[in-house]
Amino acid sequence: MAKEYSRTQRIGDQMQRELAELIRREVKDPRVGLVTITAVDVSRDVGHAKVFITVMGQEEEPDAVKQSVKALNNAASFLRLHLGRSMQLRSVPQLHFHYDESVSRGVHLSALIERAVAEDRQHQDPVEPDTKE
Repeated sequence: MAKEYSRTQRIGDQMQRELAELIRREVKDPRVGLVTITAVDVSRDVGHAKVFITVMGQEEEPDAVKQSVKALNNAASFLRLHLGRSMQLRSVPQLHFHYDESVSRGVHLSALIERAVAEDRQHQDPVEPDTKE
């Protein structure tokens, strides 16, 4: 059975694709680095959309990430205008950009797991008896 998607999910998916292309092609602000749009959450009334982004290479610099988010929020009306031209919607939602911390959190957790596994290997006995007979 196919999973059904709501209208707001379909709008969010299309907005994610369109915004990725628009930011790459149209936004000339030097504060905006290599931005990846991870998700777009559209409200039920299609009045607002939260756009979650990550910035490649600037995860360890919180000030640079804040500058990128600020620059994108300043360009939100410009991006909304271009979205209105490319998408066939009666009204285009207001865009609100937010930094998505899930990617950096995942990298941090993976590093912790790898470190714990490495420490476990160091604490194990180097020679374990073979119990198969």
